[in-house]
Amino acid sequence: MDRKLTIMAAAVAFSISVSAAELANIPDGAVTDVAVERSESQLLVKMTVHPDAFPKKSNREVWLRPAIEGNGHTLALDSVLVAGRTRYYQHLRGNSGSNPAEILRSGAKEAYEYSVAVPYEQWMELSQLNVTGRVVGCAGCTKADGITTLYDGPLMTMDYREKTLEPVMVYVSPAKEIVKSRDISKESYIDFPVNKTEIYPDYRRNPEELADIRRTIDEIQSDEDITITSVDFTGYASPEGPYAFNEKLAKGRTQALLDYVNRYFQFPRTTLHYSWVAEDWEGLEKKVRKMDGLNDKEALLKLIADTSLAPDVKDQRMKKEFPEDYFTLLSKVYPSLRHTDYKVSYTVRNFTDLEQIRVLIGTAPQKLSLDEIYTYARTLDRGSQEYQDVMDIAVRMYPDDPVANLNAAATAASKGDTAKAKSYLSKAPATPEAVYTQAVIAVKEGDIAGARPLLQQAARGGIKEASALLNQIDEYGL
Repeated sequence: MDRKLTIMAAAVAFSISVSAAELANIPDGAVTDVAVERSESQLLVKMTVHPDAFPKKSNREVWLRPAIEGNGHTLALDSVLVAGRTRYYQHLRGNSGSNPAEILRSGAKEAYEYSVAVPYEQWMELSQLNVTGRVVGCAGCTKADGITTLYDGPLMTMDYREKTLEPVMVYVSPAKEIVKSRDISKESYIDFPVNKTEIYPDYRRNPEELADIRRTIDEIQSDEDITITSVDFTGYASPEGPYAFNEKLAKGRTQALLDYVNRYFQFPRTTLHYSWVAEDWEGLEKKVRKMDGLNDKEALLKLIADTSLAPDVKDQRMKKEFPEDYFTLLSKVYPSLRHTDYKVSYTVRNFTDLEQIRVLIGTAPQKLSLDEIYTYARTLDRGSQEYQDVMDIAVRMYPDDPVANLNAAATAASKGDTAKAKSYLSKAPATPEAVYTQAVIAVKEGDIAGARPLLQQAARGGIKEASALLNQIDEYGL
């Protein structure tokens, strides 16, 4: 969750800068250490009054009147009176008719620590402390006209509004993809009669398998935005029987599938390619590793993986040393080793129109390069749900791309989803941008101590946002 920080105490200090014409006899330093502190329920105003700094004339008195002002409200605080000898004793005898909170005698050496606590109210969150003074003398006449503020400049502002760290996220622009090369790879399982290489379209599973191949290629070829550059076939035979015969079957059956496809689509011969693997020992090993119920699985795997043996030798030894397992493999595994893999490679045209990109993001994002996706994303408000959705689509289309993952991590972190951000960030290299995002995640989780060295590292790497966030943390006193 976001780390929100409320500053509960603020110290305010000022020096008294008095107009000589108005308060000529009140020197600087008469009131010091003015401070305001806030708890959950109270506001505490403190200051130190130095009576020996006030004029010592017997019939002169100075009233200090603090007040909190803000949002149309004024709360007068307890006043302090600093009086000369005659005035001082008049107040002590109660003859003055005034009722200050504290009466001090001017010239006294001991400083007075003023402290007043009042209930904190919502209007005080952005308020001002004003300390005014009034000088009275000449047997009751005022020395200065009206109330005179004891310092120049604006009122002292107290800001208790909630302070929230809001890092500015850093995003990285991906490199432009000049040629957008893509491919689709699939497996097909064409059934052939024993020892035959001719394709029978209606034989066993062939109607479904051939239809899937045609559909895959046709969907790509019919798209006006796409140009097919090559169709590659690789045929495999299973390991039972003589290697030379299996190689002949693998080659012939692959050639037959290529010819079948070309009769439908009539590609240039330079577009179609084929190769073959006589016996799919690698596929056999993978499938055996996943099998249960074999009598001696580990010994069988060791024999299958032994590349020092000729294929025919391995086949004969498997049949002899593991007869039950060999029979199981013939019936359950070997049929799946007779397959043809094919890959359709193509290029996609580039897109520059933002509206077209917007439509494709929702309908066919696989046609877009990462740069094209971000070209559109830059037009969106980074705080919007659409921006977040676009970042998620980008990383879904390019799940292993460092830039896509870094930007997705930044977006997730900005939303406070730190678990998701960490997952994305694990696929991004430790660039200054990634270090900064890691720091933001720490801030979002409230780990300011952990974020600080990361921000310092990112700042050294040239990330100006890291320096700004460090300054904000220092400003809040964290």
